[in-house]
Amino acid sequence: MKLTIVQFAPVFGDVDANLERISGFAEDLAGGIAVLPELCTTGYAFEGREEVAAFAEKIPGGRSCEILGGLAREGGLHIVAGIPERDGTHLYNSSVLISPTGETAVYRKAHLFLEEKSWFDPGDTGFTVHRVGEARVGMLICFDWIYPEAARVLALRGAQLICHPANLVLPYCQDAMKTRAIENRVFIATVNRTGREERGGPWYEFTGRSQVVNPKGEVLIRLGEDEDRAETVEVDLAQALDKKMTERNQLLSDRRPDLYGEITAVK
Repeated sequence: MKLTIVQFAPVFGDVDANLERISGFAEDLAGGIAVLPELCTTGYAFEGREEVAAFAEKIPGGRSCEILGGLAREGGLHIVAGIPERDGTHLYNSSVLISPTGETAVYRKAHLFLEEKSWFDPGDTGFTVHRVGEARVGMLICFDWIYPEAARVLALRGAQLICHPANLVLPYCQDAMKTRAIENRVFIATVNRTGREERGGPWYEFTGRSQVVNPKGEVLIRLGEDEDRAETVEVDLAQALDKKMTERNQLLSDRRPDLYGEITAVK
């Protein structure tokens, strides 16, 4: 399967310009799956929940889904993209998976980072796995990376590929995702943005370095800190079906859930 990562710097608040920028990558988006950054249509540095509400869209039905859906249809591919979502009075930091036929699936970010706790409602979708042809795909968003339980649930539900739109500012994630891939034996596409945003409040310096990691923790492609471009790699997702670590060890069946109670205990 072709797997394309698209790294760029969204312009804050200019949804039309950002969608035009994404459309400019169209010739790089042919078949397979393309993954875009978190909040790629709006930028990140909101000044409050009211500002989020002004940009949030329905999924499906919003302008962003319409444009992204057109790109998916024309390129014959699935697109994963981060956009702010409105559902009634609720606002979510969401990732949408759009098929070439216009079907959509949504994941709402479970683990909100810093000011996001004031901007968004905590995600309520859980960690679900979706069919993309013969493949099984799950989604995480940015700060979800630091919670190994999130990736493990997706692996237990059969995910072969985790699509991970992000707006990373901490320096650890890209290397940590090697471990997430190894400990779950899955492919992970972490797609970050570039640039800096400062709008009178906290400033954010994004780290770029979008990457695809295979089930052995090997980095198949990694972009630079400041590169705005798309890059495609061919991946054999069947590799993620093999959970055998040694001749006598199978990653998932060797687990001991009877000893892990504290992991899900409420503190």
